[in-house]
Amino acid sequence: MTSRSEAEMMDLILSVAAKDPRILAVLQDGSRSNPHVTPDIFQDFDIIYVVEDITPFLRDHSWVDVFGERMILQMPEDMELYPPAPELEGAFSYLLQFKDGNRIDLMMVPLAKLSAFTEDSLCKVLWDKTHVFSDAPLPPASDASYIVKKPSERSYIDCCNEFWYTNAGLAKGLWREEAVLAKELINQVVRGALMQMMNWYIGCRYHFAVNPGKLGKYYQRYLEPEVYDKFMATYGEGDLQSIWQSVYTTMDLFSDVARLVAKQLGYTYPQDWDANVRAYMQHVQLLPKDAARIYSH
Repeated sequence: MTSRSEAEMMDLILSVAAKDPRILAVLQDGSRSNPHVTPDIFQDFDIIYVVEDITPFLRDHSWVDVFGERMILQMPEDMELYPPAPELEGAFSYLLQFKDGNRIDLMMVPLAKLSAFTEDSLCKVLWDKTHVFSDAPLPPASDASYIVKKPSERSYIDCCNEFWYTNAGLAKGLWREEAVLAKELINQVVRGALMQMMNWYIGCRYHFAVNPGKLGKYYQRYLEPEVYDKFMATYGEGDLQSIWQSVYTTMDLFSDVARLVAKQLGYTYPQDWDANVRAYMQHVQLLPKDAARIYSH
């Protein structure tokens, strides 16, 4: 099977819209609209079809068969366990992965709800079939909506608090040898605070004028090689000793970048949380498994 080219995919997307009078305009967002992204063969086609009413399209979902032979289809608005984000209310999405490797993330958006979706700075008009944007054209597509913002001092302290408080709670899971719980706590909470601080660190380095990317997508681009290597070292193996080591590596990295962010922004790093939690975790790591108390004196 030969993958369809970008031109073939775009011709298909626009021809489907041209043949259907219910489709008023075609928009694009995502990486293909981002002037700072280097194109590659795995870029999705993030498309919005603007319609008067999405209801007729939802009566029979087989209409999307026109886009090609699918590997798998996901419809978030039709899911119970993984519903769409609240900000997508009023739209309906077809996430189409095709057998030739191409992918279209197609969102049907009613005209009445359109303004909520065109606020994304990456949104651009591919075809204004019925002159929807004649009176209010969209600005040139950019990643302005995704530029890392300077944190307030309160937000900075909140991030530090989340990181160190969660690490303190992590200690008991590691002492109990609950490796899965510990890994998930690290990945779902601790790493979130670390990555928030990393984003601010990148913001400080580049005067809060760049986009670090979803889930750290562009960290390798914006971090010094040695800092990037330290970040990658926070992903430990599954055994308890490796998890403990990754925890200390993560704490060291957070401490380093948080101090630099504080210095750059004129904030005060909460050194007492850092020192107290580190000391506690080192104590718990050495605590015997038959200990009757956390501290005996």
